[in-house]
Amino acid sequence: MDISIIIPLYNEADSLSELCSWINDVMKKNNYSYEILLIDDGSKDSSWKKIENLSKSNSQIKGIKFRRNYGKSAALNVGFSKANGSVVITMDADLQDSPEEIPELYKKIKNENFDLVSGWKEKRFDPITKTIPTKLFNWAVRKTSGIKLNDFNCGLKAYKSSVVKSIEVHGEMHRYIPVLAKWAGFSKITEQIVKHQPRKYGKTKFGVERFINGFLDLLTVTFVTRFAKKPMHFFGILGLIMFFLGFILFTFISGNKLYCIMNDEPATNIAEMSGFYIALTAMIIGVQLFLAGFIAEMISRNNYDRNNYQIEQEI
Repeated sequence: MDISIIIPLYNEADSLSELCSWINDVMKKNNYSYEILLIDDGSKDSSWKKIENLSKSNSQIKGIKFRRNYGKSAALNVGFSKANGSVVITMDADLQDSPEEIPELYKKIKNENFDLVSGWKEKRFDPITKTIPTKLFNWAVRKTSGIKLNDFNCGLKAYKSSVVKSIEVHGEMHRYIPVLAKWAGFSKITEQIVKHQPRKYGKTKFGVERFINGFLDLLTVTFVTRFAKKPMHFFGILGLIMFFLGFILFTFISGNKLYCIMNDEPATNIAEMSGFYIALTAMIIGVQLFLAGFIAEMISRNNYDRNNYQIEQEI
């Protein structure tokens, strides 16, 4: 099979018929073998009824329904596990992603051998309350990940099948799939400028809490991708720095106290000096960080996938 199209959705009943019809037209025009996986993330409207009817009329359309709303990451993760195509395309169900972009995305994977192609909605039709946080978010991810993409959170992406079978998307990590792919060893990542369609039905699911959660998840994915298998390198280094800074300050204070005593000069009681407590606190925190790294290292050593490495070829 050429293409698997994964579409997570939540309360998008109005757009599904038009979207699937549009995808079918594009697929037939390009003579692709394909499947459409509609992942209903616990919708409260008639989305699932619409999916059932679409599936009956077209065998290429398949549906999966969650009992409740788990989020986009969960929907994508399940879709990735079910996909059978050599190229996997993800897109949103609100008609803001155009199926006309699929052939170019497919060619970049098959003909140019990219692992992942991310859409870039250079011209957006979203309100400024969404575009400004999105730009800040993309800037932060570029700086921390080293991946030069302009739009990490674009729902329209194309992947080699091996990519989606090698990563696990959970929580709200769908924003960082390029980062997860790079961590898994798939470094051939690029982007394709795509059209952004004005929203035709329903309303946006974007809220301020998604912006806040996005940056919290950025800290998580940065730590996990860099230190999941070597936590001591993070906690241990911080612990040693804190301990030695505190130790140096304590040595200076003690040395100054001894110097004053040996030369019969008046000296302040160490217990009355704020520097003493700063030094003591820094050393205690340093020891705690070092122990945290040691415990995390022991947990990591007992993790079942500690030696799960991605092998590209073997002869």
